[in-house]
Parts: sequence; C-alpha cells; structure tokens
Amino acid sequence: MNVKNKKTIESLTHDLLVEIGENPNREGLLKTPERVSKAWEYFSHGYRQSVDDIVNNALFNEEAKDMVIVRDVEFFSLCEHHLLPFFGKAHVGYIPNGKVIGLSKIPRIIDMFSRRLQVQERLTHQVANAIQDVLKPIGVAVVMEGRHMCMQMRGVEKQNSLASTSAMLGQFRKSAETRTEFLSIIGKRSL
Repeated sequence: MNVKNKKTIESLTHDLLVEIGENPNREGLLKTPERVSKAWEYFSHGYRQSVDDIVNNALFNEEAKDMVIVRDVEFFSLCEHHLLPFFGKAHVGYIPNGKVIGLSKIPRIIDMFSRRLQVQERLTHQVANAIQDVLKPIGVAVVMEGRHMCMQMRGVEKQNSLASTSAMLGQFRKSAETRTEFLSIIGKRSL
C-alpha cells in the first residue's frame, strides 16, 4: 500500500459511519472512530505475540504420565469472513512425555491464536499444534465449542447453533480409549 494512501482505523471507521448513513459528528459518535481503533488494537494483539514469548520457559521436568486437562477456557475471536465475533469454550488435554507446562500458559496460547482473524477449525488446530510443538507430549486433544454471530445475526439466523471442532494428535488420535476418556472428562460423549 502506498504510504500516502494509508488510512488509519480511525479514518476508516469515520468513512464507514458516513457510508452506512450516519453522521460521525453527532454527539454519540464523536469518539467512536477512536474507540473502534483501540478495540481493534486489542482484538488483533495475537498477531504481535509468539508461543515462545507466552510460554516463557514455563516448562517443567515431570514424570507424570496421566492426562492433564484444562477445560471450559472461554475464548473470543473474530470470523475472518464477516469480521463478526465468535466465542465459546475450549477444552485442552495432553499426556506428558517428561515435561509439563504451567497451566496458565494453555489459556494464554488459546488467547494468542483467538486474537487474530480466524475460522474455528484453524484455531482448534493451531492450539493443538502449538502445544505439540512446545511439549512434544504423547498426545494432545483440543475441543472448541463456539457460537458464531455471523450465523446468529445474519444469513441463516440460527440463535442456538453451536459449532464443535476437534484436533486429536498422537495417542488421542490412535487410541479410542484415550479419546473417550478425554471426552468423558470434558463432558462429551463423542464428536
């Protein structure tokens, strides 16, 4: 993009207000472009983060061999097709292979990837692959359940729809028994 023609989020928001028939100079909208710019800075901060920075060496040698699960982690993201929110809960499990990760790092990894324009399918796999790359565990499982405003506010307008996605790596993919144990713990019979 030519630097002379580069627009800020504030000026783009101002133009959007005009395009939809609003008056950006009316009292309630005077600071809207600035607020939208700050909101988008937050919504997209995952692009400015890395897994290495988040994990920050919070890996610990541990001989545990049983499943570790962090469930019901709330996430919020933006659909890359309509720039509308989708949100829900993520459930992550892994089987250690000599190392464990600080438990708070798992929600932080979810947040990093969800604070990018996304589709839920890719988001699910990005979380699973990041944990696989960092820990090299025996297996990783991620299930995400999301409500998509692009399906609720427009298009099919289905208010109670819920999208479920999963990524199963290693032992979770190979063993139905391991997968069933994980799904049972997070409260799902099957996917």
